[in-house]
Amino acid sequence: MDGRSVYFFGGGGADGGRELRELLGGKGANLAEMAKAGLPVPPGFTISTEVCAAFSSSGTIPEAVRAGISQAVSRLEKVTGAAFGGAGSPLLLSVRSGARVSMPGMMDTVLDLGLNDQTVARLTLMTGDRRFALDCYRRFCAMYGGVVLGLGDEPFDALLERCKREQRAASDSELDETDLASIVADSKALILERTGKPVPADPRQQLSGAIEAVFRSWDNPRAATYRQANGIPSSWGTAVTVQAMVFGNRGNSSATGVAFTRDPSTGAPGLTGEFLQGAQGEDVVAGVRTPLAIDALRRWNPQIYRELEKGCARLERHFGDAQDIEFTVERGKLWFLQCRSAKRTAAAAVRIAVELAQEGLIGKDEAVRRVEAASIGQLQRPRFDPRAAQEARGQGRLLGAGLPAGPGAACGKLALTPAAAERMAAGGEVVVLARAQTSPEDIRGMIAAAALLTSSGGMSSHAALVARQMGKVAVVGCAAMKVAERAVWFGPRTLREGEVVSVDGESGEIYSGPIATVSAGAPGGHLETLLSWADSFRKLEVRANADDAEQARTARALGAQGIGLCRTEHMFFGPGKIEPMREMILARTPEERIAALEKLLPIQRRDFGGLFREMAGLPVTIRLLDPPLHEFVPRDEEGMGRLAAAAGLPVEEVRRRAAGLSETNPMLGLRGCRLGIMHPEISSMQARALFEAACDVALEGIEVHPQIMVPLVGDAGEFEQQTRLIHAAADAVFLERALRVPYRVGTMIEVPRAAITAGEIAAAAEFFSFGTNDLTQMTYGLSRDDVGPVLRRYLETGVYRRDPFATLDRDGVGELMRMAVQRGRAARSGLEIGLCGEHGGDPDSISFCHELGLDYVSCSPGRVPVARLAAAQAALEAA
Repeated sequence: MDGRSVYFFGGGGADGGRELRELLGGKGANLAEMAKAGLPVPPGFTISTEVCAAFSSSGTIPEAVRAGISQAVSRLEKVTGAAFGGAGSPLLLSVRSGARVSMPGMMDTVLDLGLNDQTVARLTLMTGDRRFALDCYRRFCAMYGGVVLGLGDEPFDALLERCKREQRAASDSELDETDLASIVADSKALILERTGKPVPADPRQQLSGAIEAVFRSWDNPRAATYRQANGIPSSWGTAVTVQAMVFGNRGNSSATGVAFTRDPSTGAPGLTGEFLQGAQGEDVVAGVRTPLAIDALRRWNPQIYRELEKGCARLERHFGDAQDIEFTVERGKLWFLQCRSAKRTAAAAVRIAVELAQEGLIGKDEAVRRVEAASIGQLQRPRFDPRAAQEARGQGRLLGAGLPAGPGAACGKLALTPAAAERMAAGGEVVVLARAQTSPEDIRGMIAAAALLTSSGGMSSHAALVARQMGKVAVVGCAAMKVAERAVWFGPRTLREGEVVSVDGESGEIYSGPIATVSAGAPGGHLETLLSWADSFRKLEVRANADDAEQARTARALGAQGIGLCRTEHMFFGPGKIEPMREMILARTPEERIAALEKLLPIQRRDFGGLFREMAGLPVTIRLLDPPLHEFVPRDEEGMGRLAAAAGLPVEEVRRRAAGLSETNPMLGLRGCRLGIMHPEISSMQARALFEAACDVALEGIEVHPQIMVPLVGDAGEFEQQTRLIHAAADAVFLERALRVPYRVGTMIEVPRAAITAGEIAAAAEFFSFGTNDLTQMTYGLSRDDVGPVLRRYLETGVYRRDPFATLDRDGVGELMRMAVQRGRAARSGLEIGLCGEHGGDPDSISFCHELGLDYVSCSPGRVPVARLAAAQAALEAA
């Protein structure tokens, strides 16, 4: 670490600004910007992220930094006219974390720092309000004991709750100064008993301890879990911002709140948010009290509301984005405590980006950059069928309603603790985590749950913030719900852990039992506008993996530019299809196999025709059969009996033939092109069905572009053998129909040897398509179906930084792809190359495909909008 490490802000100026975001973190950078803009910001200073790295490695803050902190405190005393621990008006401080990206509640905070018995007396004398001074003192003792001394929140929360019960107080605001003095005394005694030391009386010792505690919190388990879930590098570290306190708990003329310049759930313009009178900021975020809507602030203090509205609008213009702004009103004076880009649902993100561009605050290219590509998959989530929801209401299954804080709808089993949510999710259950309010300690359970449900808190509570960021279905502040250890109550209704509930993140309604859902449908409105802008920037085409006409119809409605992969083995499941497929698999002679194939040919022709019609004018890539054959054979006695009857064979014979299909490693056995080489009549049947379908559809006046893909090729000879069969089938059908349609024959690159020998294969192949699911398996030597426990362990311990089956491994698999692209195009100029594995819907993998110069990516239909946006962002990033 070298250079400057402490940056001051306040008094109408600041050292640095948003250009130093990596050093100052989001909070520090934005506070500097606000101070320079002349907004009323309590002064303070920020200790850089570089100090966090130094502290993490050495366990101590360098002496030069300590000297800088001391100088900054002296400067703060001069600006405020208050004394930090000396005589006169006491200077109290807040100590907060601030990483370069927001991590709501994951790290620690200490407020009201600087209090001891003497400064409490001076604060009482200065304000004339002993209750206020004692309220600050009990908060400080709890935070210092919980955060700095490592005792956690629970023992101090228990002291507060006990006092509230004894005094029959609904909230802490109803406690008087005697009650608060008792809590302070009990808190100090608890700390002494558990640590053997009193709370430090020296404010400078308090400050040093708090700064170190906030730096330590960068590496606490919940922060590490959050970083892993959100792809945030641990090397970034956090800054620490120390700021003069202003007090929203200083009587009924004071308040604290959170304001959003646009609705974080819907994106609608206009000030939204919440506030609490007689409270500090942590009360709002923690959700311990359900706050008032920001509109009530207009009635409570019209002048403050106008100042807030004006300041918020100014900040949105300054940053060019919707802002989340924390504010405090102290005895009728408004203070801006911090601002940041607002966490928002995917729907809100899209609307905000589009409308900011339409308002001229940002360009269309910036609007496309602004929306996280992966997040718009949330917009394709199912919603409750309105008729089913209405029926549930009629049945009396509506339990209650709260604030809709997260997108979509979810049905799942109730979990009442984070540990239960993790356990149930690991067992394959869909989980709804219900809590009185969530805290950062709940993060693992929140990640495991499909939906979040709280009985208190508002739209700026921890649960709502995390739900918006993670894209979780969420309903918060459902006052009708009471949560206990093993059950929840909605009035007279009791639901136990494990019972099914349905949560509507758009209406805020909660139902008992499951409710049917409907698909979201094609993009419209703001999303379609954003995607149309994205299409104008991207270079990669986006196709879809689709195995039937319905999937193809969905994909085209979502903007797919063709089918990049039709897995023909998926077309045989279902009544009337699976039986002849099984007959073909169990055939002992070519004659028996051909007889079964004659039953399959019209089925395949019909299904291929459906794809061509749905994708009129667009390419349709159909992969020849690639199954491990054993997957099609029934294993139960009933299934064996049905197959025997259909095939006209004794059950014992069917059982014997099925056993003959057994392979030690079927994924590396008789599959892919090997099946077509061993039994060429299978490939010939599929090719004939494809070309007959193409001719039939072409005769209807529909333009067709079939592409036939040979799977699992590892040697050019395999591809050439299969290609001869395909061309022969095409020639025969075209002669019979007196009609020719253009077509291409290519291969899927999914075997490492195919990537290495791509130049030889490209001499005959007209296109390549990377099958990165198998290419990753074979490169790593991992079976994605069996490696789950190993993969989890590798990710937890940092052996792998990312799941290679979710995001392309650029260093290994990516190098094979790069080699195949270079060698393939060197052998055949203009060779079309795409990707059709699951990575085709992953934004980071799409960026790599753009870098490699691929022509298209192909993904599941529901991920087509994600891929369209990600491809545009990759092009803009590279420009």
